[in-house]
Amino acid sequence: MQIENALEPSQKQIEAFLKTPSNTPVHMLNLLKFRTFASYEDGSDADISGREAYMRYASKMIPMVEAAGGQLVFNGDVDALMIGHIDETWDAVAIVTYPSAAKMIEITMSSEFREISVHRKAGLDGQMLLNCSS
Repeated sequence: MQIENALEPSQKQIEAFLKTPSNTPVHMLNLLKFRTFASYEDGSDADISGREAYMRYASKMIPMVEAAGGQLVFNGDVDALMIGHIDETWDAVAIVTYPSAAKMIEITMSSEFREISVHRKAGLDGQMLLNCSS
C-alpha cells in the first residue's frame, strides 16, 4: 500500500467523488499532517505553527459547513498507531458531514472558501481525505 499525503484532489478523484448520489450525506474523514511552521506564500507569519495556521482556516470553515446544513462530528489529535505500520502518523483527525457531495463542492468553490484556504495551505504539510458512507 502506498500512502501519499496531498493538499488537493486529482481530477480523477474529483470525478469519482461527483458520482456520489446527490441525496446522500457525505462523511469526510480528514487525516491531517501539519507543517512545523506555517508557510504562507507571502512569507508572513513564519513564526506560527502549521497547526495555528490551519486553525485559522478551520475556525471559518466549520461555520460555513454548518450554515450549509453540515456539521463537525469529531476532531482530535492522533495519540498513537494501534494497528499496522506507517513511518509517521498524522497529527490530527476530523470527521465532517456535509448534506451532499454537491453541497461540499459548492462550499469549496465559493469565494469565501478561496479566501480562507490560504491558511489551510500554509498550515498543512499534507492530508488524506476519505469519503465514507454509513
